[in-house]
Amino acid sequence: MKRLRETLGVKQEDLAERLNLTQQSVSKLENKEDLDNETLEKVANAMNIPTEAIKNFTDEGTVQIISNTFSDNASLNDNASINNFPLHNPIEKIVQLYDEKMELYERMFQSEKEKVALLEELLRGRPNT
Repeated sequence: MKRLRETLGVKQEDLAERLNLTQQSVSKLENKEDLDNETLEKVANAMNIPTEAIKNFTDEGTVQIISNTFSDNASLNDNASINNFPLHNPIEKIVQLYDEKMELYERMFQSEKEKVALLEELLRGRPNT
């Protein structure tokens, strides 16, 4: 379950929220060898994938099952492939972190400009010796 969650880019915290569990409970579930069918169904629904993807997990097989499921559902209903719980894309996270870093640099730069202006003002008011 953990490997599949990571493959889909879902954080433990996000899955826990979708399942109305704590992050620690999700961690315990991931460490179990076998999950009962009810739990398996809940986890599959929370990750918006078929239960077979979890039961028969291999990296290649799961990608195939998921892509077939979305393709099949899309032909039946245009909205079926829309995920109600957005999966966190690592690239989106990188872009978000970059934007936050740039905002921080801009605030730091503005602070430095204010310091320089204050120092210049202090120096102008100081008598030459």
